[in-house]
Amino acid sequence: MPPSPSFPVPVLPRLLPLALTLALMAPGLALAQSSKEAELEARIAELERLVAELRAERAATAAAAPAATPSAPASLATSGAVAAATPPAPASVPVSMPTANAGTRLSIGGFIKFDASVSDSDAGQIAEGTAGRMFHLPAAIPVGGQGGDAYTDFGAQFSRLWIAADHQTDAGDKVKAHLEVDFFGGGSNNLGNEVATNTHGVTLRHAYVSWNRWLAGQTWSNFMDTAALPEAVDFVGVTDGTVFVRQAQLRYTRGDWSFSAENPQTTVLAHGGGSRYNSGDNVLPDFTARWQKKGDWGHVSVAALLRQYKDGEESANGASLSVSGRFNLGPQDDLRYALNHGKGIGRYLAFGLGPDTLVEADGSLSPLGGSGGFVAWRHAFNPRLRSNLMYAATHFDNDTDLTGLGITRSTQTLRANLIYSPLPKLDVGAEISWGERQLENGQEGEIKRLQTTVKYSF
Repeated sequence: MPPSPSFPVPVLPRLLPLALTLALMAPGLALAQSSKEAELEARIAELERLVAELRAERAATAAAAPAATPSAPASLATSGAVAAATPPAPASVPVSMPTANAGTRLSIGGFIKFDASVSDSDAGQIAEGTAGRMFHLPAAIPVGGQGGDAYTDFGAQFSRLWIAADHQTDAGDKVKAHLEVDFFGGGSNNLGNEVATNTHGVTLRHAYVSWNRWLAGQTWSNFMDTAALPEAVDFVGVTDGTVFVRQAQLRYTRGDWSFSAENPQTTVLAHGGGSRYNSGDNVLPDFTARWQKKGDWGHVSVAALLRQYKDGEESANGASLSVSGRFNLGPQDDLRYALNHGKGIGRYLAFGLGPDTLVEADGSLSPLGGSGGFVAWRHAFNPRLRSNLMYAATHFDNDTDLTGLGITRSTQTLRANLIYSPLPKLDVGAEISWGERQLENGQEGEIKRLQTTVKYSF
């Protein structure tokens, strides 16, 4: 049997106090540990309670709010006449508005757009600060003058802001209000010029309310097919052959058909080519009807316009027709087009390039015939880079005995661009263009322009 271990006598006095100390501290350590664990468990329980309350509140809000009205696609590439007035919207959210119907949802959006252009016109310069310096305006192309040096313009006046409110009743009725502005509104006061502040006034673009199939207020004319417009760096691009009008109206849409009664206005050219002026003497509104068919292949649209022209006691009537659409050539290419023709189409075509009516020798009104159109090819190189090539033209059937020789006979434009999106909703683009305007007396003028843009949508 091995001998029992023995400790030296001097060691025992040292171990005994240590053992006694540990024995006395053990209950306190256990008590401290229990207190910390209890405190931690209490905090966890409180967090679990807060999470449960937040989940319950979120579920109650979702159950009480109606489904949001689907947003329209891009402002100038949509496929419905009413929806075309509405830019792309982020997810709307319920907001507290004391005067609004319960459950109304509010959305806001727009874009910031910076433009820089260099222009060279061979028959004189476009006047500084006018619309023709900001975007392509066929009527502003100088003719009959002397060429000069190129000129440069910067601007951000086409930046845009919109707000919309959507509400759906318990019975399923859908009501929407839409308000949109940009800053293409002059601002030529002492402090609002290019010397100091570059101020531009707020311009009303859209202001309408829609209720199910009805729309009332200002938006794109039902005679205009915004979904056919190509993507341009310029404000419009194919201005020469485009129907482009925003005005107050009452519209009804059902299926592929839409009908409207719109604000009337008559533009008149005095006999012999004198002054041109506007008349608001109309009794009847402008009436439109549109049929539009959509599919995976694209869309096609046919629209008719009936108008009364009136100036004082004199009146006349006229009609116009528009055929337009977009045809998908493949996953990366599409073709967009429009052809517009009519008697008295002047106010609707190419930003009012020609007058609606001419004054006969006896003072009666004679509607002026005109035609315009465009074709554009779009190609996407990849999801970030795309290009557009477009041609537009317009021509008027002037009776020079009534109009004189100083009136525009025709215009045309050719342009090409590259647009790159390095990030979602951020576009950087460059566009080159050539335009020409001819008068009945044979005078003509050309304009060449390089335009760049940076645009961020939100």
